[in-house]
Amino acid sequence: MEKRFRIEELSDGYLLEGMLRHDDAAFETIYRLYYPVTLQLVTQNNGTEDDAKDLFQEAIMVLYEKSKDPSFSLQCKLKTFLYSVCRHLWLKKLRSRHTQINLSDETAETIPVEEDTAFFEEQDAKFRVMEHALGSLGEPCRTLLEDYYIRKQSMQNIALKFGYTNTDNAKNQKYKCLMRLKKIFFTQYKKEGTM
Repeated sequence: MEKRFRIEELSDGYLLEGMLRHDDAAFETIYRLYYPVTLQLVTQNNGTEDDAKDLFQEAIMVLYEKSKDPSFSLQCKLKTFLYSVCRHLWLKKLRSRHTQINLSDETAETIPVEEDTAFFEEQDAKFRVMEHALGSLGEPCRTLLEDYYIRKQSMQNIALKFGYTNTDNAKNQKYKCLMRLKKIFFTQYKKEGTM
């Protein structure tokens, strides 16, 4: 039987380790604890709930990529790190939209913003290439992958939607689509010289 932890017992290290093991409970806990702050940041600064969800997902990806590096050491609380990344990415998005930025100074003083511009720019480049690769993928692969990874639909629902005879056939098709996406992504990524 899996041990259940109270929120007070969960350390940042435990959550990071769980995330690296692809433990759904760790991801759910991170979202439950730290997403509301991002939602507040975005909705109070010209954004929507969908913007906040996208932004937090990007921050999780940044954290995940950094955590895979053995030399990475979290120098602040996990909450602070995620907020800093979200704040940095949101400011960048607002600037690109030419939106007036009025983030409260009080928030900036209480939560330091980690400036790691080169890393964030590299992540942005990866996201742009992935968006383009997904757009280049074509149907039914693009919709199948979006249904599974973004809309969180079950393989059974996907099999029914796309007319596969069973979930194993749907899984095989998902794998083939994922391999095609990976190939397109890395071809474009290398072409843009971001590797």
